[in-house]
Amino acid sequence: MTEQKEESGDKITVNKSSLYFIVLGVLAILLIASVFTQGFGLVKPTVDSKTGGTTAPAPSQPSVDSGTSLIIDSMLDDDVKLGSDDAPVIIVEFSDFQCPYCRKFWKESFSKIDENYIKTGKVQYVFRDFPLSFHPAAPKAAEAAECSRDQNKWEEMHNKMFAEQEKQGPNTVSFSEDDMKKWAEEIGLDSTKFNECLDSGKYADEVQKDFIDGNSIGVSGTPAFLIGKRGGDAQPLVGAQPYSVFKQAIDSMLE
Repeated sequence: MTEQKEESGDKITVNKSSLYFIVLGVLAILLIASVFTQGFGLVKPTVDSKTGGTTAPAPSQPSVDSGTSLIIDSMLDDDVKLGSDDAPVIIVEFSDFQCPYCRKFWKESFSKIDENYIKTGKVQYVFRDFPLSFHPAAPKAAEAAECSRDQNKWEEMHNKMFAEQEKQGPNTVSFSEDDMKKWAEEIGLDSTKFNECLDSGKYADEVQKDFIDGNSIGVSGTPAFLIGKRGGDAQPLVGAQPYSVFKQAIDSMLE
C-alpha cells in the first residue's frame, strides 16, 4: 500500500471586484511614473520627419495652437527685433540654440528672409527663446545671446553659436559655457563684461518668460513660427521649412 501525503498551504482568494481595483491601482502608478520620467527627460526626443523640427518628449508633434485667435502683436516682447517697426508683416520665431533644426533653418532659410524681406522693410523679425529640456546647453546659450545684446552684438553671437556647431556636423552638438565665452571673445565682445553677465544668470528669468509664453500658445518643439500682418491674426508655421514656404506665406500677406 502506497502512502500518500497531502501537503496543504495557505490559500489566498481574490474576488473579481478586488482584482479590478488592484489593476486600476497599478495602472495609476504606471501613469504617474510615465509622467515623471518624461518630465525628467528619460524619454528620447522625437524628430518630425515631415516638418524637420525637434519636439519635446510628448505624444503630440511640435505645434502652435491654431484653434485660438491670436493677434501677432501680442507676441512682441522686449526681445530682439530685426527690421523696421513699421514693417507690415511680423515673424516671431521660438528657437533653441542647441536644436539642429533651428540651425538648419538659420543655415538654409534665414539669410534669404533677411535679405529679401527684413532689410527691405517688409518684415520685422522677432526672436524668442524656447530651450528644450533635453538640450542642456540651450538655456545658458540663450542667456549668452542676451548678454551679447548688452554690447550690441546679439546677431553676431546668434550666428557664431550656430556656425560653430555646424562645423561639427548636422546633428545635436554638445558645448559648454567655456565655449560660449570663447566665442564671445572671438566676435569682439568685452570678455569681462560678458563673463560677468553670463555667470550671474542676469537673463535667466527673461529666457524662462519666453518659454512660458511659448507654452501658453501651444508651442511644443523648435523651431516654431508665428507669421501675421501687423495688427492681424498670427498664422503658425512649424519646422525648418524651406525658404519657399516662408516666401509664399509672407507674399500672401503683402498682397
